[in-house]
Amino acid sequence: MSKENHNQKILLIGIGNKFRQDDAVGLAIADKFRIQLPPQIKIIEASGEGVALMELWQDATTVYLFDAVISGAEVGKIHRIDAQIQTVPAKFFNYSTHAFSVAEAVELARTLDQLPPKLIIYGVEGKNFAHGIGLSPEVERATEDVVQQVLVELCIKPV
Repeated sequence: MSKENHNQKILLIGIGNKFRQDDAVGLAIADKFRIQLPPQIKIIEASGEGVALMELWQDATTVYLFDAVISGAEVGKIHRIDAQIQTVPAKFFNYSTHAFSVAEAVELARTLDQLPPKLIIYGVEGKNFAHGIGLSPEVERATEDVVQQVLVELCIKPV
C-alpha cells in the first residue's frame, strides 16, 4: 500500500443477496478483494439497507460500494459514480427490496453532511434477479474488471 493510504480508513462494501443471482455481484466482488488486499483494508458484506450503510461508513475516509444495478444498459456494464461530485441515480436501485436504498442513503448522507470524504460506487448492470445462485456470465466477467480498476485507484498491488 502506498504511503498516502496509511492514514486512511479504507472500507469496501459488497452489497447484495447471494440467493438472487446477479444481485450477488457486490458480494462476489468483496470475496475477490478478500484474497487480494492487505488486512488493514476492511471488507464488509451488506444487504444494502440505507441506514445500515450510513452507520458502516461513519468512520471511514475512503469507501467503495459494489452493487448490482438496472439502468437499461448492456448487461455487465460497469457504472462508476463518485458520490462527492455526482448524485446517485435512484433508478439504478429500483429492484431493491429495501424501503431505503443505496441511492437514498447516499443522498440523505449528503444532505446531512455525513458522506465519507471519498465515496465511490461501482454498479454492475445485472440481468437476472430471480431466486437462484450464480451470476450471469457477463456479470461474472465484470467482477474482475471492477477489482482491477479499484486496485489501480487505490495504488495497491495484490498480495
